[in-house]
Amino acid sequence: TKPDQPALVSHGCVPLWSQARVERMEAFMKKGEELEKSLAESRRKLAEAQRRVQELVSASTPEAKADLAKAQEEEKQLKKQERSWEKKMQEHRIEEKKMPWNVDTLSKEGFSKSVVNVKPEKEEETEEEKEEKHKSFVEKYEKQIKHFGELLFRASRETANYLVIMCIDLEVEEKHALMEQVAHQTIVMQFILELAKSLKVDPRGCFRQFFAKIKTADQQYQDAFNDELESFKERVRGRAKIRIEKALKEYEEEERQKRLGPGGLDPVEVYETLPPEMQKCFDDKDIQMLQEAISRMDPTEAKHHMKRCIDSGLWVPNARADEEGEKEEGDEPQYEEVKKEEQ
Repeated sequence: TKPDQPALVSHGCVPLWSQARVERMEAFMKKGEELEKSLAESRRKLAEAQRRVQELVSASTPEAKADLAKAQEEEKQLKKQERSWEKKMQEHRIEEKKMPWNVDTLSKEGFSKSVVNVKPEKEEETEEEKEEKHKSFVEKYEKQIKHFGELLFRASRETANYLVIMCIDLEVEEKHALMEQVAHQTIVMQFILELAKSLKVDPRGCFRQFFAKIKTADQQYQDAFNDELESFKERVRGRAKIRIEKALKEYEEEERQKRLGPGGLDPVEVYETLPPEMQKCFDDKDIQMLQEAISRMDPTEAKHHMKRCIDSGLWVPNARADEEGEKEEGDEPQYEEVKKEEQ
């Protein structure tokens, strides 16, 4: 390195003499992010406690009243914690406003390696590569994503994709409130990813910019966020409905396959197509009544219906008929008892 040129460090275009200042700034920003997470977690716990109090407010039994008193005390403590975190957050923001502008941190691109070796843009991944990447990511981080989903623990496209699937799963399980909570975090993450893409920086460096846009009453940005959130929840409900309908159809088909008789017909479907007088015979399980009903029908129609009854397993032919061989066409077959089947 030449004497009149400051040496560079791995953080980007930052000379050695200012590295300490950069590190202090990074530590300060990290502290701010941790305070935001702690405040968000405190508010989440308070909301849960308030819901419990609301559920127990009409309590009448001694046990329920005791639970209500406990929940109210917990709510009181959580409110104190929330005020404490809000105070710390406010102090941090005041301290941030007092800090002088730092040209090193203002001009530094987050997470880049070098001002000379600019990171080349990645080639577009194929669908197979995206699927494999998503699969390996879920296998590695599924537990953590579920646990830290509310805290935006890992801002990445894979996490966002997994949270979309998680929302659909929750809606299918009828956990609607939790689905809406995760849906909100999913859209937050997607907005952060889009912001990072437009700025060409790592998504983890965009949290503050995103929340700043939300908090500064940028109404157009807020409206776009709310519209996308509502639209996303509707899409989740639609996908969940399709999945439920598909599962129901698969279940019904499995049950139908189990019911199929020796001729491959469904006894329920066959029963529903029989004439009312024949249905009554099945309902009463009366063979004599069935034979009388058949005798009053057109022979061709009667033969058609009885063949379908045999093929569906509703009725079993008399074993004696098998020994005597096939009878002349037009003869009425003899039948044993009805196959025991709940109608």
